[in-house]
Amino acid sequence: MSDLFPDRIETERLVLEPFTTENVDLLAYYRHVSRDNPNIEEITEHLSWDPHETPKESLEFLKSQEEARAEGEDGAGEFAGMAGLHPDWDRRTATLGTWLRKPFWGRGYSGERAAALMEVAFERLGLEVVTVTHEVGNEKSRRAIRKYVGAHGGQHEGLLRNGAPGSDGPVDLHRYTVTREQWSEATKGD
Repeated sequence: MSDLFPDRIETERLVLEPFTTENVDLLAYYRHVSRDNPNIEEITEHLSWDPHETPKESLEFLKSQEEARAEGEDGAGEFAGMAGLHPDWDRRTATLGTWLRKPFWGRGYSGERAAALMEVAFERLGLEVVTVTHEVGNEKSRRAIRKYVGAHGGQHEGLLRNGAPGSDGPVDLHRYTVTREQWSEATKGD
């Protein structure tokens, strides 16, 4: 099943590789996701995970992601963040996810990553819809998502009340979609 996903995706400015112990420096990753990161509260404000307390917690998360990939579930050279493409085979959809370290905000990396992963979802995996959400109030994500979803022919679908669990209770989410047909039409000639 993991053969469906490429081991490496390169865009003009990004290299997307599997989140594995082979590709990730554990201690460097921990520094980016720990409570000691001076920007961690801002980075995780609209995310569904809490900062890691220990390198062991980071290692356990890394190994769980490595196992999920093996089972087929879902600055140059610097670690910029994480990206995900989570297929729901029964629904023929994939959901995009990402988080970036603060120094990489506002550079268009989210859209570049989305374009590469949409190509994987539609061309390689044969899925029909790509979705992405953001929490109400997350204006940075809203701007980035509207830009890349619009560039690929997609649209805002609406507001999902209590769409996801949050640290203080359920949170509302805005949902966006791009269909295979919309993507094909928008990327003609690329």
